[in-house]
Amino acid sequence: MALPEAEHIWFDGKLIAWKDATVHVLSHSLHYGNAVFEGVRAYQTPKGLAIFKLAEHTKRLFESAKACGIKIPFTQEEINKAHVELLKSNTYNDNVYIRPLVFLGYGKMGVSHIGCPVNVAIAAWQWGAYMGDEALEKGIKVKISSWMKPAPFSMMAKAKASANYFNSQMANFEAQEAGCDEALLLDPQGFIAEGSGECFFIVKDGVIITPPNDTSLESITQKTVIAIAKDLGYEVVRHRITRDEAYNADEAFFTGTAAEVTPISNIDSRIIGSGKRGEVATRLQQAYFDVVMGKNPKYEHFLTYAK
Repeated sequence: MALPEAEHIWFDGKLIAWKDATVHVLSHSLHYGNAVFEGVRAYQTPKGLAIFKLAEHTKRLFESAKACGIKIPFTQEEINKAHVELLKSNTYNDNVYIRPLVFLGYGKMGVSHIGCPVNVAIAAWQWGAYMGDEALEKGIKVKISSWMKPAPFSMMAKAKASANYFNSQMANFEAQEAGCDEALLLDPQGFIAEGSGECFFIVKDGVIITPPNDTSLESITQKTVIAIAKDLGYEVVRHRITRDEAYNADEAFFTGTAAEVTPISNIDSRIIGSGKRGEVATRLQQAYFDVVMGKNPKYEHFLTYAK
């Protein structure tokens, strides 16, 4: 599916036309993979377009950059304001996905990134359900990948670094080539870590279980869904999940900024629960959309309106 273009992209401190947001083929990050990014969503609320947990996403962007040895030439406040400025400059009729990206630009070649220029871009476009509207209701088919998450001594899982996503891309490719929608990756000890770009949850005997973030990103959406689940009276437990435990779950679902709350109906050809969206996922999904769309006053302070 072609990317739906908007009028402007914020690039190094100013708004430019979408078509003009280009970089040189010898940009350092293109060759060596050292870049960091975020996935942020803005929703059409009763009070207008609003970004969900903007400050949290920007904070994580800066923490990722620090871990990767990149100095962002803007403050967090400037980046937050740039998100709002960008949304105000474009026309949107639906919910929006936002991609802030910090990368090493043109001017130096070789493995070392010391002395490379740092570029910052923010793009935003209309984007609906990540895996399609049908997936939100009927669930998706998932395959446990032959690729595993790198150990903490191999890559920095807490950094939302572009290089980490080659691992995710290969896992997702393998799953799709096998006729599935998404992959699940195990950690080096053989426990389920996460999807290629989502956090993993199961439900067993009414208890919601999600793995610790030992080899996965500390997810903003995962944290939000855990809080919502507790609001709804569910017990939430953080512990490692084995493959067979997932097979025998009453329900399973993914969460993430892009994935939102997406049910899983099948793992490795095992039907999960009833084979469709379960009661817990249904309640969490509805409650999550109420939160991000400004219908739950308790969470409205996490919304930044583009006014």
